[in-house]
Amino acid sequence: MDQTDHAARSEPSVDDVLEPDEPDVEERARPTDLETEAERRRRRSGREIPEEGPLDAELGVEAFLRALERHEPWYPALLSVIARWTAPSELVDDVAYHYLIEGEAFDWLRLAQRLIESAERWLPGSIPADEREALLFFGMAPDGSDEEAFGGAIGPQKHRAHLNFQYGVVVEEVLLLSAEQELLKAGTTTSTGRTADVQAYERVYGKPFDELVALYRAETGEDLAEHSSLTEFQRFTYWCSKYRFRMAEPARVASDTRKALALLSQLDANRRRLARALAADENYIDIEGPTPVRLRQPPRPRARMMRR
Repeated sequence: MDQTDHAARSEPSVDDVLEPDEPDVEERARPTDLETEAERRRRRSGREIPEEGPLDAELGVEAFLRALERHEPWYPALLSVIARWTAPSELVDDVAYHYLIEGEAFDWLRLAQRLIESAERWLPGSIPADEREALLFFGMAPDGSDEEAFGGAIGPQKHRAHLNFQYGVVVEEVLLLSAEQELLKAGTTTSTGRTADVQAYERVYGKPFDELVALYRAETGEDLAEHSSLTEFQRFTYWCSKYRFRMAEPARVASDTRKALALLSQLDANRRRLARALAADENYIDIEGPTPVRLRQPPRPRARMMRR
């Protein structure tokens, strides 16, 4: 995906695939009004699942569980359900699951986590633990399939929305991580009294973190509380990526994006080496470069934010 893809994310790339206009889960229901997951399973078990076409959340979960009960390979079954899934968010036993940011950036691993958790609850052991963890923590497909096969499995619209998330959230997180590493290496943080992850925002966007939050609030009507959820912070990060593309010089945008992609490639290689080492139960891991991290847990100003 090139930069023009990222810049064009405002197009309705997921219309009729996910439903971005559905009310947010916290506004749509309250815990006292909700069925438990067990009650949902009993009710949806009697529903017929169409062979083709969109699936709402209940039918999507049930379709995945039935595929596992038929002993179908779990990963292709997972992608098949994701390709047909329409719900942008859910509230399941008081836990909020958000899959879509601004109607255009699709966090497919969050949906994969939701489906896998349902499988572990109703059909424990149906998904091998090592394969499950390799996918959710390291992004590694159990069958070794590549990005092209993944895009074909979930469909072009969802794949484009996935790329929006990759470039608008993941790459942006890595760019901030790169700036933080540069600040730590230069030793400039001690003189300012601010942590490197806070200063990284000014280095990348040309404005202090607090000022960016104020602009975000003014433009979107949303705010970042002291204890923001991961989804809330991902929304802010996605907004920051658009702000960078809108305000920075094109040459700077291209340079920063290349820098982030290079670090992302290095981190991804390290994560895969770590995953292989853990799978082999090795006692010693020698990894050069930055410590492997789960990129879906973003660097953030530690003095202000705490992941829920």
